Amino acid sequence: MNSMNLLPALPELILIASVPAILLIDLFLPQNRRDVTFGLSILAILGCIAVTFIFPQEKNIAYSFGGAFISDAVSILLKLCTYVAMLFTLVYTRRYINERNLTSGHLGGEFYSLSLFAMLGMMVVISAADFLTMYLGIELMSFPLYALVALKRNDSKAVEAATKFFILGALGSGLLLYGISMLYGATGSLDFIEGARISAYSGISRTILVFGIVFVVAGIAFKLGAVPFHMWVPDVFEGAPTAVTLLIAGAPKLAGFAICLRILVEALLPLAFDWQQMLMIIAILSMALGNVAAIMQKNIKRMLAYSTIAQMGYMLLGMLAGVREGTRVIASTFAYSSAMYYTIVYVLATLGAFGVILMMSGKGLEADRLDDFRGLNRRNPWYALIMLVCMFSFAGVPPLVGFFGKFAVFQALVDAGLIWLAIVGIVFAVIGAFYYLRVVKFMYFDEPADERKISVPLDMSVALGVNGLLIIVLGILPGSLLDWCVFAINSAFLL
Repeated sequence: MNSMNLLPALPELILIASVPAILLIDLFLPQNRRDVTFGLSILAILGCIAVTFIFPQEKNIAYSFGGAFISDAVSILLKLCTYVAMLFTLVYTRRYINERNLTSGHLGGEFYSLSLFAMLGMMVVISAADFLTMYLGIELMSFPLYALVALKRNDSKAVEAATKFFILGALGSGLLLYGISMLYGATGSLDFIEGARISAYSGISRTILVFGIVFVVAGIAFKLGAVPFHMWVPDVFEGAPTAVTLLIAGAPKLAGFAICLRILVEALLPLAFDWQQMLMIIAILSMALGNVAAIMQKNIKRMLAYSTIAQMGYMLLGMLAGVREGTRVIASTFAYSSAMYYTIVYVLATLGAFGVILMMSGKGLEADRLDDFRGLNRRNPWYALIMLVCMFSFAGVPPLVGFFGKFAVFQALVDAGLIWLAIVGIVFAVIGAFYYLRVVKFMYFDEPADERKISVPLDMSVALGVNGLLIIVLGILPGSLLDWCVFAINSAFLL
C-alpha cells in the first residue's frame, strides 16, 4: 500500500482546486455573466470524469492518505453516476436560479460552488476506507446542503426547512458519531476491514458492539430519510427551492448507498444478524408510511418526498437480503448489486421528474402542485411523455428501468429465503403505483388550467430527452448496468 499515492484521489484534488478558483472568478463577474460560473462548474465535473477514465483502478484496489481513502470498482461506478447526476442537476437548475435571482449579489455563484462542495463530500463518502473519513465526507456533503436550503433568505418556508434540516441532520450526525465511538472503543480501530476482522473475535464485548450498531444504523437512517427518522424529508423537499430539492433528492442518495455498503457490509458484516433485523423493520416502515402518505399529498414535491422515503425502503431490502442469520450466502453478491442498481435507477428517474417540474416552473410560477400538471400533454406532449416515463419507472411498470430495479431486489430476497418480505414489498409497490398513476391521469385526461406553450432552453430540453431515453433504453437492456454493478461488488469485496 502506497499511502502517498495521490492518484486515487485525483478527481477530488481537481475539485478542491476548481471550487475556490470558480468562486474567485465569480467574484468579478457581473450579474448578467453568471452563466460563466455555470460553464466553469460543468467543466470541473467533466474534468473529474476525464480523470476517472484516464486513470482507472478497476482491476485492483488502490489506497491513499495512509489507507483512509480507497479507489475500487465500487467507488469508480458510484462516482461516475454522481458526476452524471450532478451534470443533469446543474443543467436543469440553471434557468430556475437565474429567473429567481438566486445568483444575484457578490456571492451569486454560491449555488454552484456549494453544489460542487456537496459533490466533493459525496465523493469522499464513496471512497472512505475508515470511519473518520466517512464521517468527514458526510459532514462535507451535508453542510453545503444546509446552506442551499436557506438560499431564499427572505422565504420563511425555506428558512424553516433549513432549520429543521440542520437540527435533525446534526442529530443524525451525533448518533452516527456516538455509534462510531462505541465501535472504536470495542475494536480499537477506525479502519473498516481491520474493525471487521477484530469484531469477528468472540473475545470482543458484544454488548458494546450491538449498542454501537444501533446508533450507527440510526444515524444512517437519518441521512437516508428512512422511517422513523424521516421527519425532515417532506418539509425540506417542500420548503426548499425546487433546484435545491433536486440537489438533495438526486446524487446524495448514491452517497447514502455507499454509506450503507461501506459501514454495514465492509465494516460490520460479522455482526450482520444484528443490523439485518433493524434494517428489516426500517425498510417495512419506510415502504408503508412512504407509499400510504404519498397518496394524500397535493404538493408534488411533498409527494416525491414520501416517494423517496418508500424508495429508500426498497434499497434497504436489497442490503439486508445479502445475509442470512449473520453469515454470507450465495445470493449476497447479487443482493448488494441489486441494491446498487436500484439506487442508480431511482436517481435517474428522480432527475427526470424534477427536471420536468423545473421546466414548468417559469418566472413567477412554482409548478409544485399536482394541479399544475393538468393537461400537460396538450401544452407539450414531449415533456408529458418524459414525466410519464419517470412516473412509470417509479411505479415499476415494465419495460422501464424501475421495473427491473424492483425485480432485482425482490429476486435477491427470494434467493435469501425472505419470500414473505418480497411479498410485502410487492404489496406496497402496488399501493404506491396509485399516486404515480394519478400524476399521469392529470397530464393526459384533465383539462389544462393554462393553455400557454412551454418554452425551455436548448440544453435543458436536450438533457431531459437524454434522461428519458436512458430510462427507456436501460429498461429494455438492463443487463449492462446490472452486470457492471455485480462486477463492482465482486471486485471490491470479493464476495
